[in-house]
Amino acid sequence: MRYELMLPHQIRKAIAEHWPVVLPLGVLEYHGEHMGVGMDTLAVIKTLELIEPEMDLVILPPFYYGAASYAVAPPEGTGTVQVGGNVLAPFAEALFHSLLRVGFRNIHAIIHHQTENFAAGMPTDLAFKSAGRQAIFRFLERESGEGWWGDEKMAAYYAEHEAGRNPFNWIRIHSLMSSETMADYPFDHAGQGETSLMLALCPEAVDMAKLGDNTGWYTATAKDASAELGAKGVALILKRLRTLLAPAG
Repeated sequence: MRYELMLPHQIRKAIAEHWPVVLPLGVLEYHGEHMGVGMDTLAVIKTLELIEPEMDLVILPPFYYGAASYAVAPPEGTGTVQVGGNVLAPFAEALFHSLLRVGFRNIHAIIHHQTENFAAGMPTDLAFKSAGRQAIFRFLERESGEGWWGDEKMAAYYAEHEAGRNPFNWIRIHSLMSSETMADYPFDHAGQGETSLMLALCPEAVDMAKLGDNTGWYTATAKDASAELGAKGVALILKRLRTLLAPAG
């Protein structure tokens, strides 16, 4: 369900049943002359739309304004929008803390931008990862006071941890494509892989007639893109999302 359309009784049901609450997280970035600047975020939104009929989940309004960086191209005339991680972190902490106060305990953000370095982290995902941790600490202190972890009633903390009941799993950040997915599908920037994904998921964001206007090396393989290849990537992504978004607890 789309969060902005939910009625309070539906929100309470989602809380009681531990539905996953998912934030499509991304950027607006130049992806060559043949593809829309929202590609990274659209890939997340459109795959979530495909999985939405299969399971109970809440899809939050997407956040497009991440740290795109100007690594690919300067913004003038290309459309790239850059918001630094130092600005994103306070926003993300406030957002996550608010969602915890609503009552959600199965919160996810999914990102596609710069995730070839996901284990080490890049500005957008690092900002949201850190913010998630800070929001959980802030919420726990708000609910139970300082010293919550040292309280005697937390003596079973590590046993609870082992059983999968870990409050620091209330908020998790994921890449849209895992390293295993990338091994089975071309991972690139505006090349064959991403162009194929958009042809399969959001063809209105692609104009193959503009391929000849591209000058970047990173778009050279886009000529080999196809909706069929994109469908393969979508299937791999959906298989992973079904596991990641399985109901908690």
